[in-house]
Amino acid sequence: MIPCPLGSYCPMATFNVSTGLCDPYLYQLPPGKADHTCGGANIWADVSRGGSMFCSAGSFCPTNTKQIPCTTGHFCRKGSTAETRCFRLTTCDSNTTRQNITKYGLMLIVGISVLLFVFYNCYEKVINMRERRYAKSREVAVKSIQQHVQAQARWLSATDAIKKATRSFSFSRRTIVLPNEQSEATSERKEVEAIQKKTEEHSEAAENKDNNKKIKARHLRGDTQIFKYAYSQLEKEKAQQQHNAELTFSEVITMMIDDEGRKRPPIEISFKYLTVTLKQKKKCLLRSVTGEIRPGRITALMGPSGAGKTTLLSALAGKTVGCLISGLILINGKVESVRSYKKIVGFVPQDDVVHGNLTVEENIWFSANCRLSADLPKADKVLVVERVIESLGLQPVRDSLVGTIEKRGISGGQRKRVNVGLELVMEPSLLFLDEPTSGLDSSSSQLLLRALKREAVEGVNICMVVHQPSYALFQTFDDLILLAKGGLTAYHGEVRDVEDYFAHLGINVPERINPPDYFIDVLEGMVKPSTSSGLTYEELPLRWMLHKGYPVPADMQKSVSGVGEPDYSGNQENYPGSGAEQQLSFFGEFWQNLKYKVEAQCDVLKNNFLKSKDLSGRRTPWILLQYRHFLGRMAKQRLREARIQAIDYLILLLAGACLGLITKASDESFGGPGYTYTIIATSLLCKISALRTFSLDKLQYQRERASGISSLAHFIAKDTIDHFSTLIKPLVYLSMFYFFSNPRSLFLDNYIVLLCLVYCVTGIAYALAIFLEPGPSQLCSVLLPVVLTLLSTQPTNSQVMKTLTRLCYPRWALEAFIVSNAKRYYGVWLIQRCGALMRTGYNLHEWYRCIYLLVGAGAACRIVAFIGMLTLGKKY
Repeated sequence: MIPCPLGSYCPMATFNVSTGLCDPYLYQLPPGKADHTCGGANIWADVSRGGSMFCSAGSFCPTNTKQIPCTTGHFCRKGSTAETRCFRLTTCDSNTTRQNITKYGLMLIVGISVLLFVFYNCYEKVINMRERRYAKSREVAVKSIQQHVQAQARWLSATDAIKKATRSFSFSRRTIVLPNEQSEATSERKEVEAIQKKTEEHSEAAENKDNNKKIKARHLRGDTQIFKYAYSQLEKEKAQQQHNAELTFSEVITMMIDDEGRKRPPIEISFKYLTVTLKQKKKCLLRSVTGEIRPGRITALMGPSGAGKTTLLSALAGKTVGCLISGLILINGKVESVRSYKKIVGFVPQDDVVHGNLTVEENIWFSANCRLSADLPKADKVLVVERVIESLGLQPVRDSLVGTIEKRGISGGQRKRVNVGLELVMEPSLLFLDEPTSGLDSSSSQLLLRALKREAVEGVNICMVVHQPSYALFQTFDDLILLAKGGLTAYHGEVRDVEDYFAHLGINVPERINPPDYFIDVLEGMVKPSTSSGLTYEELPLRWMLHKGYPVPADMQKSVSGVGEPDYSGNQENYPGSGAEQQLSFFGEFWQNLKYKVEAQCDVLKNNFLKSKDLSGRRTPWILLQYRHFLGRMAKQRLREARIQAIDYLILLLAGACLGLITKASDESFGGPGYTYTIIATSLLCKISALRTFSLDKLQYQRERASGISSLAHFIAKDTIDHFSTLIKPLVYLSMFYFFSNPRSLFLDNYIVLLCLVYCVTGIAYALAIFLEPGPSQLCSVLLPVVLTLLSTQPTNSQVMKTLTRLCYPRWALEAFIVSNAKRYYGVWLIQRCGALMRTGYNLHEWYRCIYLLVGAGAACRIVAFIGMLTLGKKY
C-alpha cells in the first residue's frame, strides 16, 4: 500500500467474495495468507487511470478517508481538500463544482466601457474647450485690431482734411488781414499746429510701441496678447504692400537690393550640362541642361508631357533615386549637396500629401512646430502660421477637417493650398513645387501665386512645374525654363523675353492664343510653326544651344549647318538612352533588373544614413520636443478614429465570449485547448488592427522625413499611442473568456501573459506593415498565428523541428498560460501535472523566461520595423 496524497479519497477497501478483489482498487489478497485483509490504495496515477481515487467534484476531502459534500455558498473542484467560499453576486448550491462568475465579467466589461467612454469624451471636451478658448482669443484679437485700424484710418483722414483746410485757408488769405481776422487766423494756425504735433507724437508713440512689441515678443504669454501681436504685424504688412504698390521703379529696386529687408539666407542654384540617365533602361531623361534659378524670383518649369520637368525638379532637389546624374550643380557658387540645406528647403509634391483626419490649422501648426527654428518665440510662430493661412485664403476652413477618401472634408483646391502651406509655414529659402496649380481654377491659382510672390519678395528662390497657365498667371512668373522632348532645353530666361526670342526664330503667337499653350503645342509637334525658314520643333533645342553658345552634343552636330533633322540615335556611349536598346535574354534581363534594384537601394541607404554637413544655419526642435508634438497629433487622430477602435474592442469581446463558452477549462489538459484558441484569436485580431498604425500614412511619413523631421520621434510616438490599446485589449478579451471558462489560474497571471502576447504581435504587425504592401501584410497577419500555433502544438521527434518550435512566439505564450494554470494544481494532481508538462516539454519554473521572450520578441520586431522605415525609402 502507498500513502494517499492530499485531495484524494482512498478509504479502506472491502473484500468482494464473488470476485476475490478488494473493491474499489481491484487488487487481490495474497493466496494462502488468511490473516491478510484489504487495506488502502495500491496505485497513484493521473486522472485518466486513477480517477477513482480523486476526491469527486462537488465534495471535498479533508482527510484521505473522508469525503464531505460542499455546503450551500461554497464550491468544490475535483481533488479539493477544503471547500471554497463563493464570491458575492454568485449563487452556489450544495454540491457545486464551480462558481458562475460571468457577472463579474459583465461588470468588468461595463466598467471598461464606461471608463473608455468617459476618457474619450472628457479628452474630446478638453480639446474642444481649448480650441474654443483659442478661437475666442483669436476673435477678440482680430476685433481689437480691426477697431484699431479703423480708428487709425479715421484719424489719418481727419488730419488730411485739416491739412487741406489749412492750405486752402493760407491761399485765400493773401490780402490784408484785419486784426480780428488775424487773431482768428493765429488761433486756427495754433490749433492746426497742435493737431499736427499731436499727430507726430502719436506716430512716434506708435513706432516706439511697435519696437517695444518686437522686443517683448518673446515675453508674450496670453493667447490674446499673442494674437494681437500677430494680427497687428499682419495689418502692418498689408499697409506696407499697399505702400510698395505706389513706389516708383527706382524705389522698388532700392527696396529689393536692401539686404536688411531679406530675413532669410539666399540660396542660388546653377547647373551646367546636367544629364540624368535612368540606370535600369539606360534611358536619358535630361540632356545637357544648363541654367540657374535665383533668389527672389519665381521660375516656371514648363514643357510637353515626358520632357523631364519633374526629373529636373527632383534632380535639383536631390530626390532622384536609381538614376545616374552627370554635370555640375552649384549652390551659391559652390559644389554642395542640397541635402545640406534641407532644413530651409521646401518641396511641394504633386499629390496632396496631407493628414485627412486633422484640420487645416492642425496640419499647418504641426509643420511649423517641427520645422521652424527652435529659438523662435511662440508669438512669432503664431504670426507665421496666421500669415500663411491668411495669404492662402484658408481662413474660412481653418477649423475644418481636410478629409479622407471615406470622409469628405474641404474642397480639392483648398486641399492643394494646404499642401503648399505645409512648406510655406517653415519659411524656406528655396522652394520647389510640382504642379501646384493643377486642378485649381483661375482665382485660386492667382491667390496661390500672390502668396508665392510675397515669399519671393522675402528673398525665397521658387521653382515650380506648371501645366497650361493662363496668360495672366504666366505674366506673374519672373523666369521660364522651357523643356522639349528628350529632356533638352528650348528656352531659359525671363518671361517677358520669351515671345521676342521665338519671334526671332520666326515663330509668332497667333492672336487670341495663349502664348504658353502655343509654345507647348509647338514643342509637342501638334502645331507646325508658321515660319518660312523650315524650322521644325526638333531643332528648337539646337537653336537654343547655338543662341547661348553652349557645346552641342556629338549626335546633334549633324544639324548645326541647318540641313536635316537632329539625329538622336548616334553616339550611344555618351547618351546611352538615345539609341536602340539591346535585346537581352531572360537571365540577362533578370540580372539587369536585380542589379538596378540593388543600386537603387544603395542610393536610398546612402541618402538616409550618410549625413551631409548642415549648412542651413537653422536649429530645429530636438527629438523629445518633436516626440511631444507627434504625441499630440496622434492623440487627436486616434480620438477621431474612436469608432474604428470601438469595433476592434467589440470583435475581441465577441471572440472572448465565444471561445470561453466553447472551450471550458479542462482539468486534464490544464486549459490547453482554450489557451491555444486564445493565442490564435488575439494574435490575428491584434495584428490586423495594428497594421493601420504604419500602413495608412506612408506618404505623409516620406514627406516629413525628407524635410528633416525625426523618424525616431515619429516611430516612438505611434508606438506610445498604441500602448493604450495594448493595455485595454487583454482586459476586453479576458472579461469574457476568463469568466466564462473559469480556469484555476489567477486573472492577473492571464492578463500579464496576454498583455505580453499583444505587445509581441503588435511589433510583428509593425514589421509586416512596413516591409510589405497592404494586401500581403494582411494575408501574413492571418496566416502567421495559425501556422505558428499549429507548429508549436504538434509533437515532433526531429531536433530541427523542436528548435523551430522553440523559436515560435505561440509556444512561449502557451507555455506561460499552461504553467500559470498548472501551478494551481497540487496534491493528488501532481502526477497529472508532471505528466502533462513532460509531454509538452514545458517547465514549471520558466514562466518568467516566457514573459521575457515575448517582450524581447516584441522589442526586437520594433527595432527591425524602425530599421525598415529608414532603409526602404519610397517603398515605405
